[in-house]
Amino acid sequence: MITYNTDGVKMPAIKRRAITAWVKAVAATYHKKVGEIGYMFVSDEKILDVNKQYLGHDYFTDIITFDYSEGDTISGDIVISLDTVASNAQQQGTSYDEELHRVIIHGILHLCGINDKGPGERERMEAAENKALEMRNDA
Repeated sequence: MITYNTDGVKMPAIKRRAITAWVKAVAATYHKKVGEIGYMFVSDEKILDVNKQYLGHDYFTDIITFDYSEGDTISGDIVISLDTVASNAQQQGTSYDEELHRVIIHGILHLCGINDKGPGERERMEAAENKALEMRNDA
């Protein structure tokens, strides 16, 4: 089950059923099933609080993924800052909608085992994001 919630921001205009189907399809390409996934859309202020409290990081970010996966079933909480998504879209010259979907699937890719911090991992993550975005069917 995938849930979509907000804390201090307006719910983005997303097609929840289509995103849920898309997330399940992407997970399946990694031989994973979707368990409990909770999306929480927040402000920069809130994600900074989460980053400090849970990770000890004092900076803004677009997404934080908490992984509770077991075996082949992915589960987790995914916190997304809509403020940072908007500023990243502007900086990268892409649409807000495109950037939001990239971040939505970025968290799922982390749950599927793809990292982006080590040597060569960023490129692998970007390739996986692009592949997943191509699978988007009206999400």
